[in-house]
Amino acid sequence: MSLLEVTDLAVDYGQIQALKGISLEVAQGEVVAMLGANGAGKTTLMRSLSGLIPPRSGRIVYDGVDITSLGADRIVRQGIAQSPEGRRVFGTLTVAENLRLGAYTRPSEELEGSRAQVYELFPRLRERRGQLAGTLSGGEQQMLAIGRALMARPRLLLLDEPSLGLAPLLVKGIFRALEDIRATGVTILLVEQNARMALKFADRGYVLEVGSIVHQDHAPALLASPEVQAAYLGKA
Repeated sequence: MSLLEVTDLAVDYGQIQALKGISLEVAQGEVVAMLGANGAGKTTLMRSLSGLIPPRSGRIVYDGVDITSLGADRIVRQGIAQSPEGRRVFGTLTVAENLRLGAYTRPSEELEGSRAQVYELFPRLRERRGQLAGTLSGGEQQMLAIGRALMARPRLLLLDEPSLGLAPLLVKGIFRALEDIRATGVTILLVEQNARMALKFADRGYVLEVGSIVHQDHAPALLASPEVQAAYLGKA
């Protein structure tokens, strides 16, 4: 059963068509990777799903409910949370305060339990809980961005470039944490520049080019595709 269904979604930036009527679906418990070059429309898609950019046309259905016209706050309450590209932590607030903001839709009595789960997933955040987020390393900020999204207790987690700008060792650590998140039953839609790692982690994948989906398949098939290898995996 599909948890998320996107049908003919079109989004414009002024005269520019960022998304040209794309359709995709994500099943409950699935990990789906979204691949594409810079400017392909990946982040626009994530922002539309989060309610940050209204689409020109098309439908977004989540758990059987049409959320196309809902605002971002209501979408979070529906069970969708995003860890955005560039982390976007609140630099002048502490780690603990950032996490608390992520739980603003949840009852206050759930706060400590949710924060404990995030600290178990990312022990470094527990060590840094009183530290200003702006003074964290890039990897620590990425942990915080993911942890903040998890504080909303989402059923669908949108991850936009979680490995961007991180050293290989840190990237492996982030993906180990994502495996743990996946094991809890959280559904994941992943935008990721590291196409090889994304497809090894995902069940299925889509490839966006200039606002249109040009490939979709199970992840192993995309990994083996000569076209995908040439374009995204560094193989001719």
